[in-house]
Amino acid sequence: MGFEELLEQVGGFGPFQLRNVALLALPRVLLPLHFLLPIFLAAVPAHRCALPGAPANFSHQDAWPEAYIPREPDGMLSSCLRFAYPQALPNTTLGEERQSHGELEDEPATVPCSQGWEYDHSEFSSTIATEWDLVCEQKGLNRAASTFFFAGVLVGAVAFGYLSDRFGRRRLLLVAYVSTLVLGLASAASVSYVMFAITRTLTGSALAGFTIIVMPLELEWLDVEHRTVAGVLSSTFWTGGVMLLALVGYLIRDWRWLLLAVTLPCAPGILSLWWVPESARWLLTQGRVKEAHRYLLHCARLNGRPVCEDSLSQEAVSKVAAEERVVRRPSYLDLFRTPRLRHISLCCVVVWFGVNFSYYGLSLDVSGLELNVYQTQLLFGAVELPFKLLVYLSVRHAGRRLTQAGTLLGTALALGTRLLVSSDMKSWSTVLAVMGKGFSEAAFTTAYLFTSELYPTVLRQTGMGLTALVGRLGGSLAPLAALLDGMWLSLPKLAYGGIALLAAGTALLLPETRQAQLPETIQDVERKRCVHRTVSVYVWAHSYGCRCSDT
Repeated sequence: MGFEELLEQVGGFGPFQLRNVALLALPRVLLPLHFLLPIFLAAVPAHRCALPGAPANFSHQDAWPEAYIPREPDGMLSSCLRFAYPQALPNTTLGEERQSHGELEDEPATVPCSQGWEYDHSEFSSTIATEWDLVCEQKGLNRAASTFFFAGVLVGAVAFGYLSDRFGRRRLLLVAYVSTLVLGLASAASVSYVMFAITRTLTGSALAGFTIIVMPLELEWLDVEHRTVAGVLSSTFWTGGVMLLALVGYLIRDWRWLLLAVTLPCAPGILSLWWVPESARWLLTQGRVKEAHRYLLHCARLNGRPVCEDSLSQEAVSKVAAEERVVRRPSYLDLFRTPRLRHISLCCVVVWFGVNFSYYGLSLDVSGLELNVYQTQLLFGAVELPFKLLVYLSVRHAGRRLTQAGTLLGTALALGTRLLVSSDMKSWSTVLAVMGKGFSEAAFTTAYLFTSELYPTVLRQTGMGLTALVGRLGGSLAPLAALLDGMWLSLPKLAYGGIALLAAGTALLLPETRQAQLPETIQDVERKRCVHRTVSVYVWAHSYGCRCSDT
């Protein structure tokens, strides 16, 4: 008897599993609230050099700023430069003042903003850009804040992936909740950019626990038939978080209060862990039979299965544990020790890099569209729902592998087509950006489900940690790739689309997992490789008229 048979006795999909999905919905909602927060937190409003006597709320239509601020080639007042001396305006005598300083008429000298900047507060009352003047020469620091955050997620993915395979999913989920709450509050109270960057990096490390733990903790309690529907259902909570961020960002325009609002829900999340069960699969691999037995009985009671302690005895559970228990602790090196696991791991890291790089490249760039930032964010969230339905239908009929490759290819095509659209056609650019966002979210949804099914239980968290590590590397580079527009305006989109296309091709090299039982051990993964080879040899021999005994 294996764990799948035990799960069939107690119910592989019922009230117990639905309650588990509901309890783990909060982390999924919190993730986009933090991951996409830079859209509002680090927004750069219209700005110009601070001028003596200038009003706080300025208008570019006012005539008098032209005496102090030059115009860009597009006709807008410069955001980063000012005239060294006031220039002449119609019906003024400022020209005489310029001549008294010996300045030439044809090329007035310009200087950087030495007295700071004035910001347009009509859309945002406060952001980290306005708080610490992260504009012009310092705009790289504004982008770097997102990179620091995702670098923290990268490190946290490694730590949580390894530790949750050693000490359990539920215990490390508690650590993630508490750490996120404490570090999020510290970020909101930051008194300097350095403090903010450090606390946000550590917050990213804590939030990585949600990305690594939640999906396997759900899937390891589900039977094969219902893993797809539960995986797609739980991913809709991410979409809910994306749309909720648009609402919260619209209602709260100050970055400190906004950060506080998306952090405080961790408090009820900590309390909800009282009802979240530990993975019985993981408990059995660790030889903790009594705890696994207790959770299995509890699952049977909630699902209304007529299972008593005689039919699901501790001795029967012990036999399953004896087959699945591993003596050696999991290690990241285990992901590369055997041929099939090595192949899976190398392909998965390429896919996850492409998924994250293209997704966050699209999600964090909401400029150049017809809508304002709040409308764009709401639309980006709403478009994810029909694409999740597409994922549900596709993984059931076309399989995980083709769905993963197809959604990444759709992302690349949307980005590539957007390069061909002129800047004047903003409506088409908006449509293509929304389509690309939908395909990239579909690729993300498939990646979580697909990867969780590829790795064995004893290494599932470790494998998710590795792929999330490389994936977050892609997420951390995505904001910096946006700075490539200084070299060529279309270069960031070309990079996002090209990486997505590479990941699509790599996804085709992975094995299909549709209707397959979750592997429990490394031997289960390698055994599938042997079975695949045997079937291939049989098909080859049969095509040449050989009998089974001959092969």
